Amino acid sequence: MTKTTLLFDLDGTLINTNELIIASFTHTLDQFRPNEYTREMILPFIGPTLQDTFRSIDPERWEEMIEVYREHNHKHHDELVEDYPGVYEGIKKLHELGYKLAIVTTKKNQTAQMGLKLKGLDQFFDVVIGLDDVSNAKPDPEPIQKALDALGSTAEEAIMVGDNSHDILAGHNAGVTTAAVGWAIKGEEYLRSFNPDYVLNTMDDLLEIVGVTQS
Repeated sequence: MTKTTLLFDLDGTLINTNELIIASFTHTLDQFRPNEYTREMILPFIGPTLQDTFRSIDPERWEEMIEVYREHNHKHHDELVEDYPGVYEGIKKLHELGYKLAIVTTKKNQTAQMGLKLKGLDQFFDVVIGLDDVSNAKPDPEPIQKALDALGSTAEEAIMVGDNSHDILAGHNAGVTTAAVGWAIKGEEYLRSFNPDYVLNTMDDLLEIVGVTQS
């Protein structure tokens, strides 16, 4: 079936928030667990919800840790979020051609909107499904199904694009085609282990998959 609908994770997929996320985790862990975590140990925390991550670290103080993390994250957001080459141009083209676009993220909706507005992407997305919009986060299929319902699309029409395991697994669970971005911080080999239908090296690859002719 022709693909009309493209669902995107945000962090690490459309905007480069990796250094912001790592800095926010480092700041928080230095306060609660000094000298215990290296950068390499923090990388697996990119993707899952903050609740899942901090609960696994400290079942007693996880809520406090989330507050410290979010305060740092919001304070340094605009200075540390970077672009990925070709993403803005690719999303703009898909929007102009009438593709249905949505964000499906484990961030809270308001924080996701901050990143979209910072990089001028908010104009292309009428539907943003954040952590506070669902009962169950990715890899549960609920966020994808909610986005499809909001767009009036079916699973058969959709592709879920992301940079992490939970994006691909959520796509599998929701019955949509999946595409992993090769620029993910965890690496292409890691993502291939979750069997995405496609691996994108650039946004142009996604345009080609949906049949957009490059001029």
